Amino acid sequence: MNAAPAVDEPAPERGPEHALRRLELTVLHRLDGLLHGRHQGLLPGAGSEIGDSRVYVPGEDDVRRMDWAVTARTQVPHVRDLIADRELETWVLADLSPSMDFGTADMEKRDLVIAAVGAVGFLSSRVGDRFGAYVIHGDQVHRLAARTGRPAMYALLHTLLDAPRGTPATGPTRLGEAIALLASARRKRGLRVVVSDFLDLGAGGDPESRREWERPLRRLAARHQVLAVEVIDPRELELPDVGTVALTDPETGRTRLIHLSAKIRRDYAEAAARQREATRVALRRSGAAHLVLRTDRDWVYDIAQFTLRHRRTAHLAGRHPTRRAGA
Repeated sequence: MNAAPAVDEPAPERGPEHALRRLELTVLHRLDGLLHGRHQGLLPGAGSEIGDSRVYVPGEDDVRRMDWAVTARTQVPHVRDLIADRELETWVLADLSPSMDFGTADMEKRDLVIAAVGAVGFLSSRVGDRFGAYVIHGDQVHRLAARTGRPAMYALLHTLLDAPRGTPATGPTRLGEAIALLASARRKRGLRVVVSDFLDLGAGGDPESRREWERPLRRLAARHQVLAVEVIDPRELELPDVGTVALTDPETGRTRLIHLSAKIRRDYAEAAARQREATRVALRRSGAAHLVLRTDRDWVYDIAQFTLRHRRTAHLAGRHPTRRAGA
């Protein structure tokens, strides 16, 4: 008796188009749901377009926004609200250097970079907004022109997904040069997003020294609203107890055999903690907002919490304009 021929089940769709549709559904359905509807973007600001007048609230409103014409007519103090600019030009710097082709948890760091770019693009883009990118890949920085509309966003993400993996580099990624290129090439004010692991040991390999990207980032933040998205993997924070392993630096290609003793793992964890703290301090000094995404965490939840926290901060700053940090 012959067995019935096996019926091959259709293979699940795994192509770039499926990945992009899944990313868009994740951002627009789950993330937008966590944020309770449409909003101005990841980093809400006061804006610069004049809106309607309303009654002045002592102790909460800025007297510099007084509407003197309405105040004179009504004999009641009024202020003018500001509306966020409707047309936004967003440029993102996506780090797809060899160090991003790494991941020991739910996804690789490169996949998390693309997810972050997609989240910024889908949430920040509205009718008339332009979105472009600079991409660090190998030894080159590629420019993807800023365009409007959802098809353009899909084309940009498709380009990131199709970028070859494992592209060799002759040395460490020069993130500072790429940030300087972004600042000099795009002069129109808007939102600038830098998505990288920011793995820079500082001058002379000292984690406490200044990073080479800090000064260019400070110049960028002086003119634009800047969001720094730090992408990390848990194995970059601590090493497992697995004996002797071969560790390869993807940026330089150097390989070393190391026995992961308890002392080495402890020293590594301490050095990694110092490096991360130095990165946090450098980003704060630069004036950039800092969002941390991990490959072993729910990146949608982390972005939602970050956005809601900045909304509350922007709201409190609008209600109390005279309060400043360190005052």
